[in-house]
Amino acid sequence: MKGEKKVSNATVKRLPKYYRYLSDLHQVGISRVLSIDLGRQMEITPSQVRQDFFQFGCVGLQGYGYEVEPLMQEIGKILGLAQPNQMIIIGAGKLGRALANHPSFEKRGFKIIGMFDLNPHLIGKSVRGIEIQSMDALPEFAAGHAVDIAVITVPRMHAREAAEKVIRYGIKGIWNFASVEFEVPDDVAIEHIHLSESLMSLSYKLKEKRQALAEKLEEGYCWTYGLECGLR
Repeated sequence: MKGEKKVSNATVKRLPKYYRYLSDLHQVGISRVLSIDLGRQMEITPSQVRQDFFQFGCVGLQGYGYEVEPLMQEIGKILGLAQPNQMIIIGAGKLGRALANHPSFEKRGFKIIGMFDLNPHLIGKSVRGIEIQSMDALPEFAAGHAVDIAVITVPRMHAREAAEKVIRYGIKGIWNFASVEFEVPDDVAIEHIHLSESLMSLSYKLKEKRQALAEKLEEGYCWTYGLECGLR
């Protein structure tokens, strides 16, 4: 591997999926992988895979492919995973608690160290050993802990206010699940998550699959049994 280079935005968007797939291979003891197999997982061409990796100096060998562990480590370095990130959750409702219970974050180097809410019925309860605290406790907590990321899961009408608070307390990363977008200062990184948009993308893919099946049936094939049925 060569030193870190500038990677295009399009490639950066694919890197987390590359990393996840390579991690799965590494866990089961697979030491190398071909670009054709990576492309199949990514739903892109092998040529695009090779172009992506070439941007940061990784060149596979023809017929041999790529070494899984070094490639995974290089992608992790580009994504900033070499250094653990500490997170807090603002909003301890159902979504906030579900995220806190998600086991894979810590495996990727993201550790949840605090949860905060305004609801007095939630304050004092614990999720995976993390006590839900009042929002009033956030300034002191942020001052005494190195918090890298705030996860915002509050209702959308309160999201901007929550973001302004965590920014005021020096937190530079925001993962926003509130289904509303807003601007932040240049020195703050933010990722907006829209669950409904993901569902609509799934709806599109499902529509395409249904349309393809309908076209096959019109051609006279019964795909339930994989036999030609002569439906015309």
